[in-house]
Amino acid sequence: MSDVISNSAGHRERDGQSVDIRTFDRSLPMALMRAREAVMRHFRPILAERDLTEQQWRVLRALHDADSALSVGDLAERTFLLGPSLSRMLVSLDDRGLIARTSVPEDARRAEIRITTLGIELVADIAPRSERVYESIDDQFGSADFAQLHTLLERLAQL
Repeated sequence: MSDVISNSAGHRERDGQSVDIRTFDRSLPMALMRAREAVMRHFRPILAERDLTEQQWRVLRALHDADSALSVGDLAERTFLLGPSLSRMLVSLDDRGLIARTSVPEDARRAEIRITTLGIELVADIAPRSERVYESIDDQFGSADFAQLHTLLERLAQL
């Protein structure tokens, strides 16, 4: 068993080793993860009813909001999904008829992805419940704080 000594400034000592680091529960990544989980627990049941994962929903939303078809690379960048995971997901969404892939004539290895009419209908079906969740969060959190949170997160993402 190791001895841990901490102070409020984040200086921690464990087994005689001194480490200047904030506590785990005060780390920014963990705070963001806790907030994400608190939000997503409201959306997961809606998605589960439509047999969608969070990641599949992100892909459909990104494609729905795009003005034109997206390359796999652009889609991965917009959705923060790794290429191999995204590729497997695209097969599933394509099999369900929610997206369509078109080969790029100049480069047969590349494909452009677009949402289909069926995919748009699914987004439209989920949208009202999704918006009610946002309204509930806004009511509980407060409109001004919710708007400020968005602004602060956007600023943080720009660092």
